[in-house]
Amino acid sequence: MIEIRHLTKRFEGKNGTVVALQDINLTIRDGDIYGIIGMSGAGKSTLVRCINMLERPEEGSVTVGGKAMESLTPAQLRAERREITMIFQQFNLLMQRTCLKNICFPMELSGTPKAQAEQRAKELLELVGLPDKANAYPAQLSGGQKQRIAIARALATDPKVLLCDEATSALDPNTTHAILQLIQKINRELGITVVVITHQMSVVEEICNNVAILDGGKVVEEGPVAEIFSHPKSDAAKRLVFPSGAPHGGAIPGRRCVRVAFNGSATTDKPLVASLALECQAMVSILAADTRQVHGQTLGSMLLALPEDADGARRALAYIAEYPGISYEEVEA
Repeated sequence: MIEIRHLTKRFEGKNGTVVALQDINLTIRDGDIYGIIGMSGAGKSTLVRCINMLERPEEGSVTVGGKAMESLTPAQLRAERREITMIFQQFNLLMQRTCLKNICFPMELSGTPKAQAEQRAKELLELVGLPDKANAYPAQLSGGQKQRIAIARALATDPKVLLCDEATSALDPNTTHAILQLIQKINRELGITVVVITHQMSVVEEICNNVAILDGGKVVEEGPVAEIFSHPKSDAAKRLVFPSGAPHGGAIPGRRCVRVAFNGSATTDKPLVASLALECQAMVSILAADTRQVHGQTLGSMLLALPEDADGARRALAYIAEYPGISYEEVEA
């Protein structure tokens, strides 16, 4: 759906030229929920604005649905933007209009007849779970309700791509979860490709299939979310996956210790440590751990101290070697 090739964007400032994006190459598949994540100043919002040409790159190309965005005329670009809509952190609703009229607004701009626009707006209010808010004004809504109306407005022109620029950053955790579930529903039921711009790894792990990590205007790592969470390679990825630092613990002198990495298999039905105790009578100690569930898969790592007796340690290591969905290495004290 989206092909970005060798994209570079610069800004002129008082102190000279600032390179906001440098040689960006990304492929976002049709129907994907793709995360673009990085710390503040990494270039995320600039990149998303280059996708719909609100910011024009100095170099490179952006192709959406087979169309080279940089080559379109102003009229063609306006038409194409109806298929590439955005939602924002601050909602950007028109405060003097009711919710129904907010949703109708982009259809008014495109010349949709009033009755048809209002019927479509009512359908979208149903989709986002707010059919009773048609005549309410934005000031009467909670933050989560405002974002739902903003999502409904973004869907009014039947887009192929939905760009979410820090769309949940102003919301509390429960509301964030509800909005992310709604975005997943829209992706699943309408087949819309979603690009999520965020600095929150929790957002990526909840809904994204693939992710690109930006740092200093460059893509430093990209791939399936499970792979990035299992084995972050770049320093930027490690900072995002392990904001408090990678899990560590000291091995115990005189004990064989092993670091186990969970590579994304659904292992929760058969916990490793419990299985070691029950199936091979090997009592291991957890010295450090950082594991989590992402899309029903266990990711992360543990540092385990094997049993003190040599036979028990051998049994435990043989069991770990055959355990599905993990990799391991022995570590020194």
